[in-house]
Amino acid sequence: MGQEGYKKGPVGENQAEAERRPREDTDRLDEYIGHTLRARRKAHGLNLEEVARSAGISSALLSRIENGQTSPSLDSLSRISRTLGLTLSEIFQEYETPEGGALHVKHGQGLEVVRQGTRKGHSYHLLSYERGPRQRFEAFLISMDDASEVFPRFKHPGTEFLYMIEGEIEYCHGQFLYRLEPGDALTFDGEIMHGPETLIRVPIRFLSIIDYSKNHENTS
Repeated sequence: MGQEGYKKGPVGENQAEAERRPREDTDRLDEYIGHTLRARRKAHGLNLEEVARSAGISSALLSRIENGQTSPSLDSLSRISRTLGLTLSEIFQEYETPEGGALHVKHGQGLEVVRQGTRKGHSYHLLSYERGPRQRFEAFLISMDDASEVFPRFKHPGTEFLYMIEGEIEYCHGQFLYRLEPGDALTFDGEIMHGPETLIRVPIRFLSIIDYSKNHENTS
């Protein structure tokens, strides 16, 4: 392929770098195809010769394909995929799928957070957090075991969602009171004063999830 077959790279990128990127992309695809085919072949308990003979190609070619050393033609790939019981779309369905990664907080290992007005017998454990200046949401496991405690009212940006796990509580939002039992949920505007009114049955545990996305939309 001549140079006209490549797109121009970003300003400041030299010609060698611009030409290397398509080759690197092709190499990565070849490796992915080879790995996928080899894994499927081994899952079926087949050896190279059996698959190559059924697909009508040489075992040496199949070996190079599986090792990412050559790019298979569409015809060869179709033959191999049929032999292994795969469609072409199934071969490529996980190509360039994001690796992912999740924040896993084990039981009892949430970061304990002290909020203004909280006292003994009232704990906040942060179950999820994001690094950076703009938090999209926060999730807390809140525990209360002192029925005589007097709680302050809070207000904060965002929408808050509560889900009762254990106990029974009377929760205040603005001028309204809500009696919450296990399995109950409450969603409200965090900008309006809110907080526990009465601990009816302790111990109490509930999830509190605060969504800040609407505030970010208003400031963007």
